[in-house]
Amino acid sequence: MNCEPTPHHRWLHQLVGAWSFENECVMGPSGETMKSTGREVVRAVGDLWVVGELTGAMPDGSSMTGIMTVGYDPARSKYVGSWIGSPMTHMFVYEGTRDGNTLTLDTTGPSFTDPNATARYQDVVEIVSPDLRRLYSQAQGPDGSWVRFMNATFTRVRG
Repeated sequence: MNCEPTPHHRWLHQLVGAWSFENECVMGPSGETMKSTGREVVRAVGDLWVVGELTGAMPDGSSMTGIMTVGYDPARSKYVGSWIGSPMTHMFVYEGTRDGNTLTLDTTGPSFTDPNATARYQDVVEIVSPDLRRLYSQAQGPDGSWVRFMNATFTRVRG
């Protein structure tokens, strides 16, 4: 099967390159925040997929690695992909949509508050300019509203 890239696939290629990031994460119900920095390298897998490998620090100072894959499935008219992180055993599987320069990836995973339950999450990627993008993560609360728990700003590394 040989699929031709669409404008959706080409949009994803804006992510290709080396990036540095700063992020802030809410750590629990007390609202404490943790700031960290790191790097991400995003590469193309042919014309249809991108894969990003992120390295950064955990709250305890140890390092972590996360890998995100994203592509577009024309048969479903959805962006699809996954995210895995070295400190967890769950693979988050994405299905999402794009509005302009904002890609919203929906997923489910272990609940922050109940280890026996799952919760709905979103990772939202916003392309601000060729050299700046934002990523934020949010969880759906019991009332259906979205609660943001992580904000990150990525700056392209030149040279």
